[in-house]
Amino acid sequence: MNISARETRPTAPPFDTAKLDRLMEAAGIDVIVATSKHNTQYLLGGYKFIFFAAMDAIGHSRYLPVVVYEKGAPDHSAYVGNRMEGGEHQNNPFWTPAVHTASWGTLDAAALAVEHLKKIGRAGARIGIEPAFLPSDARDLLASRLEGARFVDATHTLERLRAVKSPEELAKLKRASDLITASMLATISAARDGSTKTEIIERLRREETNRGLHFEYCLLTLGASHNRAASPQTWKTGEVLSVDSGGNYHGYIGDLCRMAVLGDPDAELEDLLAEVETIQQAAFAKVKAGTAGSEMIVAAEALLKASPSAAFTDFFCHGMGIITHEAPFLMTNHPVAYDGIDADQPLEAGMVISVETTMLHPRRGFIKLEDTLAITESGYEMFGDRGRGWNRGGAR
Repeated sequence: MNISARETRPTAPPFDTAKLDRLMEAAGIDVIVATSKHNTQYLLGGYKFIFFAAMDAIGHSRYLPVVVYEKGAPDHSAYVGNRMEGGEHQNNPFWTPAVHTASWGTLDAAALAVEHLKKIGRAGARIGIEPAFLPSDARDLLASRLEGARFVDATHTLERLRAVKSPEELAKLKRASDLITASMLATISAARDGSTKTEIIERLRREETNRGLHFEYCLLTLGASHNRAASPQTWKTGEVLSVDSGGNYHGYIGDLCRMAVLGDPDAELEDLLAEVETIQQAAFAKVKAGTAGSEMIVAAEALLKASPSAAFTDFFCHGMGIITHEAPFLMTNHPVAYDGIDADQPLEAGMVISVETTMLHPRRGFIKLEDTLAITESGYEMFGDRGRGWNRGGAR
């Protein structure tokens, strides 16, 4: 018996529509046309088309997924996808009542979105777009065919929607973090005197991939160097190693940093990592729902200023989720160029943040801890909390 996609399609949107409606109302948006891969993924409940996972370009154009959502009318929602996504919809139907899998590039995707907006009577509405993720040719087409429409930046609206994670999202972030730390510890244990940075990074890539992660990146230092790029540089006995890696688990990013030494750490190394850990703990002590993120920053920076290594040490924290820097935005241009608009706002249970202290020691090298915390009502839960001390290289 053949069952159509329409008959088996999920009927409930996989996100909080009431929250999105409130955010849209506050931003003066009638209908959202989302075009970033991360927000279309979120609005579709985690779906991402595997064919374009690594590269968007095809022919003379690029892949452009589109989710259309009208405030207060989820039954008017639509997904515009590539022609090859018809099979995806047949096997696992998208929740949106309208599905248009007939595009190859940006212009036909935008044209299909226009057709849908006209069909639901919103061609002249206040349309929320993502300027950084809407190609100029697609935006020009929207503007030319939607007479009377006013375009509004919906980036902030969608960031707010994603800020508090569901239990299912938290489970994925925890899993990503746990798998990354396990991969790091296995990689460190396997590295030897003479292992190159390139070899160690490749080993980590395989360890993460074999554990079910999509490897995103690895920033690695050896010895006194602060250079984190892959190279033929070799690890030598007595030298430190820092490994900072991001891995993606079902669309959610883990991002942690751990330290190692080839041999046993000397007293100076123990003291230096203890300084970093003390600053991390000062930040952790201020983390809980209802507390402003600035309190965590002030506590960490006060301790940092009193540190003997203050001249070459830095503290940073940022939100985590589908992308590595998302709401809450807690620090301004430090080091990533955005405004810390959430620093004085209360943290909320379900938010996830990365807390990192980095020491660029002039003799001993790059010493850093980066940890992932899920905010709870009474404090926090740390994800991927293994290996936070000095890990020994060459253990196997």
